[in-house]
Amino acid sequence: MTGFDYTGQTVLVTGGMRGIGRAISEAFLRAGARVFVCGRTPPAHDGELPAADGRRAEFVAADIRDLEQVDAMLARIAEDGGALDVVVHNAGGSPFAMVADASPRLLESVIRLNLVAPLQLAQRANACMQRQPGGGTQLFVGSVSALRPSPGTAAYGAAKAGILNAVRTLAVEWAPKVRVTAVSPGLVLTETSQQQHFGDPAALREVAATVPLGRLAVPDDIASACLYLASPHAAYVTGANLVIDGGGERPAFLDAASVNRH
Repeated sequence: MTGFDYTGQTVLVTGGMRGIGRAISEAFLRAGARVFVCGRTPPAHDGELPAADGRRAEFVAADIRDLEQVDAMLARIAEDGGALDVVVHNAGGSPFAMVADASPRLLESVIRLNLVAPLQLAQRANACMQRQPGGGTQLFVGSVSALRPSPGTAAYGAAKAGILNAVRTLAVEWAPKVRVTAVSPGLVLTETSQQQHFGDPAALREVAATVPLGRLAVPDDIASACLYLASPHAAYVTGANLVIDGGGERPAFLDAASVNRH
């Protein structure tokens, strides 16, 4: 189904229990990988873990903002899984808050979760990968919020912009043994995004109509791109950011102008 074979490889997906992260975890499971997911709260039972083709991801309790927990997580993976072949830095997010109304604590926490924490995890994962004969791949889930105005989530957009710059830098610093890439999703339909950003079904249809492909992305669209970027098919791809936005957004001036509107 996937066209990729990750048999014998170990993959870590942060925030891999829900939404885009869950789809990424299940895609790697279908491709044969051993998948670890992490989060602050363990699932109530194994049935809540990402699963595919009769196989389940393995959960490690860890808050990626806590370096001691990060180190313990990597030690656990090394003990149980051997080499760490792929890390997908997916954990992140932000509540809606205009900058004028946001507290300093909120701004700092958003930047820490979306920029500082993944960079610190990447640093530690790189140390593991550099010692491995086959090196490894690190993949960051960015956002189009890094590439355009991000009203209501300014700190998030700024943090993701920092991630995209870091991807280019780390690709240089950690080559040739470790490849570093990013995917930047546009509007993705998840339970959380519908509640926080899109609204009711009528609003959802109107939002989808703004995308040239006529629909929002689904998590599997992002997962498929991750499978490619972490695979040997992308062996010469590093420092790159793959934008997955269905063609972007139609320029607003085209609808406002009185000419050339078709």
